[in-house]
Order: sequence, then C-alpha cells, then structure tokens
Amino acid sequence: MLSLKNKFIFAPVKIGYTSGDGQVNSKHIKFYTKRSRWVGAVDLEPLYMDKGLREVPTQLGIDNDDKIAGLQKLVEEIHVTDTKVIVNLNHPGRMANPKIPGNYFVSSSDKACEAGGPEPKRLEKDEIKDIIKLFSESAFRAEKAGVDIIELQFGHGYLISQFISPSINSRTDEYGGSFENRIRFSLEVLSAVKAAVSIPVIARISADEMTPEGIKLPEMIKFAGKLEENGIEALHISAGSLCTTPPWFFHHMFIPKGKTWEMAAKIKESIDIPVIFVGKVNSPDDVKYLESEYSADYIAVGRALVADSEFIGKIEGKVKGLFRPCLECSQGCLGGVKRGKGLQCLVDPTVGKIEPRQVEAEGAKSFAVVGGGLSGMEAAVSLREKGYNVDLYEMGELGGQFVLASLTPNKQSMGRLIPYYTAKLSNSGVRLIKSEAKPEDLLSGYDSVVLATGAKDSIPSIPGLVNYRTSDILLDSELPTGKKVLIIGGGLTGVDIATALITRNNQVIIVKRTTDFGQDMEMISKKLSLKMMKEKNVVFSDYTRIKKIEGSTVYALRNEEDITFSDIDLIIVSTGMKSNNPLQEVLENKVPVYVIGDADKIGDAQDAIADAYFTAAGL
Repeated sequence: MLSLKNKFIFAPVKIGYTSGDGQVNSKHIKFYTKRSRWVGAVDLEPLYMDKGLREVPTQLGIDNDDKIAGLQKLVEEIHVTDTKVIVNLNHPGRMANPKIPGNYFVSSSDKACEAGGPEPKRLEKDEIKDIIKLFSESAFRAEKAGVDIIELQFGHGYLISQFISPSINSRTDEYGGSFENRIRFSLEVLSAVKAAVSIPVIARISADEMTPEGIKLPEMIKFAGKLEENGIEALHISAGSLCTTPPWFFHHMFIPKGKTWEMAAKIKESIDIPVIFVGKVNSPDDVKYLESEYSADYIAVGRALVADSEFIGKIEGKVKGLFRPCLECSQGCLGGVKRGKGLQCLVDPTVGKIEPRQVEAEGAKSFAVVGGGLSGMEAAVSLREKGYNVDLYEMGELGGQFVLASLTPNKQSMGRLIPYYTAKLSNSGVRLIKSEAKPEDLLSGYDSVVLATGAKDSIPSIPGLVNYRTSDILLDSELPTGKKVLIIGGGLTGVDIATALITRNNQVIIVKRTTDFGQDMEMISKKLSLKMMKEKNVVFSDYTRIKKIEGSTVYALRNEEDITFSDIDLIIVSTGMKSNNPLQEVLENKVPVYVIGDADKIGDAQDAIADAYFTAAGL
C-alpha cells in the first residue's frame, strides 16, 4: 500500500538543477520542499541509472553509491511534512540525449527515434540481463537513501516501451512478436526490482502512444492486468511518446484536456490496484471532475505545482489566495531545461532562481507604476505586497501585448494570466488610474516612479508601405476572410498571426529575412504551428527582403533574385518591437525612476514578469 496522507502526487517533472555531477544540491532541496508540504508524495525527476543514459546534462543520478547521501538529505527534508518520496527509474534507450558526450543508444531494434538521434544498437540477451541488473541496483540505492516508493518508467517511448511497442520492436526472439513476448522485458525488470527492495513498486505507462502503429489502449488494459498479477502496487497512466508524439508526452496546450483521464478510467475499470490520473490538472474544477467522474485514487499534478507551489494547499482549503495559473505553455518549464538553465516558469519568476533579498519597506512610500502590461502589473502587485502605496496608470486595457497571446488557435490557456493579475491588483489595494500618466502627475506626490510603458511596433522603411496592419489585427471582432495576405516578418508573432488567418480561408504568404520561421517560439508550439500552416498551403519565403510596394504588388529580393507577390489584399507587418519609453528623460534627476520590461529591453512575457519582480524586491 502507498499509504499517502492524501491523494495528490507531485508528478516527475524534469528540473535539471545539478551542476552536471548528478548530485542533489540546495536548488533541489529548495524546489522540492517548497512544493512538498501539501502533497501526499513527491515523484522526483527521472534519475539516470548510468551516466551514458542522460536525457539532460544536469539530470539527477542514481548510478553510483556516491549519490546516496545527497538523495538521503533531500528525502529527509521532504519527510518533515509527512510527505513520501517516489524515485522514478528510467532507461531512455534510443532516446538518450545525442548532444551529451559519452551517451550511448540501445533499443529493442535498430530503429532510430523519429524525432532525431543516432541509430540505436539492438540489444542482445546478455545486455538485456545487464539492464535488468541496472534497474535492481538503482532501486536498491534508492531504498538505502530512504525513498518510500519506486516508480518504473514503462511508457512515454522509453526503453521498456520500445520493447512493448509493435511499431519499434521488430525482434523475432522471445522478446518480440506476440504481446506476451513484447512485455517480457518489463515483467523481468519488475520482478528483479521487487526482489531488490522491500518498498512499494509502481509503474508509469502510456495508455496510448497516439500513433496508428504504436502502443494502443486495448493492449495496455491487458498489460495493466499482467502488472497487477506480478505485484505492481499502482499504475500511473499517461500517454504519448517523446519520439513520435511529444505534445502528448508533455501534455502541451495544443492537445485536448481529459483524454488521458478517459484512458486511465478504462484501465481502472479492469484492475483492483490504485490508478494515478495525470495530465493538465491545473484547476479546482479539474480535481473535482476527476473525483466525481472517475473516483480517482490518486491525482498527479505537475506544472500547476511549478506555477503555484501552494496549488494543492489551496485545493484542500488549507491555504488562502488566488491560484497562480499554469498556462500550459511549456515556455519556462520545457524551454528552460532545453536551454540548459534548468526548470523555470513564465508565471513564477522565483522558479530555478536565487530569490532576491527583499529590501524592507521604508514606511508608507508612494510609487507610481506607469503601464498596465505584465511587467507593470507584477511590479504594482509586488510593491503593494511590501506595504507601499501604489498607483498604476493605464488608460487602455490591462495586459498590454499579452492580450493577444490567447487569440490564436490552441492558445486559449494563455488567457488565464491577465484575469489573475487583475484580481491580484484588486485584492491588494493597488489604485488603478485609467488615464494617461503625465509628467506633472508623476512629479507630484510620489517617492519613486516605475516605468513599464512596454514596446511599440518597429516598422521597416519600405517605399510604398502605407496601408498595413500589425498584430493588433487579432483584436478585430472578425478576422478577414478569403483574402490574399502578405505577412512581413516570420518570427513568433508573424507565425501566430498566420495560424489565426488560415482558419478563415485566407491565402497567406509569410516572408522572413532568414530561414527560421517561428524563431524564439517554444519548441512544440513552433513545430505544430508550422505544420498547421503547411497543411493550409501557406507560402514560406525565406531570405526575402521587401524592396517596394506599389498598390497590390509587392516587389522583393529572395536570395538576391527579384521576385514579385501580386494581387495582395492585405499586408501585415510583424518585424519586431522597439522599446517605448517617452517619460524617462523627462523624469530623471527629478524623482527616482526605474525602467522595467520591454520599456527597458525587449523580451518575452517571462522576462517581463521576472524583471518586474526582481526590481520590486530591491525597492
């Protein structure tokens, strides 16, 4: 029995906080203990069992006895709140990271990962036995460190599922062919691990790989029964494969919520052991639904606990306050790990960072914050929470450029952030002044001024460029239909605009001076957005520079050769932004001025929030 204090488990989110040595450090302890108080168990990030099997260079390891002491310290810290610790043991097989020197690649067959990477070595039988030993030795170390539960990764396209999946396993020996043969390896691993430890052993499986030839639900229902027969104590049901269906693997905002829950429920009907439900659980309504509709035994929460470390405490009614929303965007959590900076979060600037020393508020100082975008709202709230009097000047709609973020296909979840901030502003007592901030206002009665005036479109100098739109077209009550549209600029915003327009039967041409369309987009959003555009026959013109525009004809150079775009009905300019900061020069030397967000330096939403938070901490 798992015997947790409640049904909530922090899912095994990759965090990548080691220095490259695989050892637990203070960042791990801070991150996990901050999120462990209200959950029944913490499922640590997958631990590598061999240094040549890492997914990220800064992953936690359990390949050697020298990892035990650090892991034991982390376990002891988490145990303080009567929270149990789960260690996720995972062999990536062909999905070891090819960019990490010394990594090696093995699988059930020699078929390479569809997402890229070298051809793996087909495992021989003696090598399979060595891997089984690797699992049992790693599990033994984990128990020695005081861990409460072992979780075996049998899904998500990793090694064990590379044997189970008929689309990968082409073997003709006892480890290939029939269902019974394809699951043989997993049962041998389970048997060896159970023999090596006295603590509960659970497994994570993909109920469906969401590809036509991959693992499908009917076989996984049978597999669940086999695992139950062989002593598994709970099943953690997810979906997808990192090689073939990463949006499902990451529970990305482009996939529908609830599909993994439905599949977990079908598996739950067929077995008598507990089932852990997971996948985009990020609101109180999600939890209520899982409890009422599926009588969920356990609920695993990942990114919602990254965004709001007290998410479960608030669900349980033990912590008051607004839920800081997970946007399902993967920008900080996936993007930070991929960039080698470790797990971060768009909405919580403290994730993965050294928290600043909060300068103690000096009396009832008054601050004016100018600009109600993300940076301005975060600054206003943070300053008010310190005890300062704060006026926020914004004559338009709160949210700034981020108002546009949720107006393109599959990105509706981005719309959760502005309502959160507006509620925070209201609850904290920030005074919102719906008028233009004039210098005379700011120089009268304020101790300091924070300028968060954002950015404005950077419009290129092109002869004949007179009639055009910018990203504000997304705010129109109705987008144009059946038009031939030329988008100048193929970065993140240009691609977002294109995906919105193609839903309205517009013929879209998108031009870029380089070739990286969707530059700076989060990886999965970029791939899926470009796929949508290609399916709608969007014309991508790379290495293109617009020379001049005459009526509905656009003259350009592509790779230094003349080309023409004819019969253009609408031109949209999306060539970047430039800082909008008209007040700094007027105010400087008259009142302390702090410039934040895009007004200081062009960045993304995560940059804007972090800059505001860390600036306010020092004031």
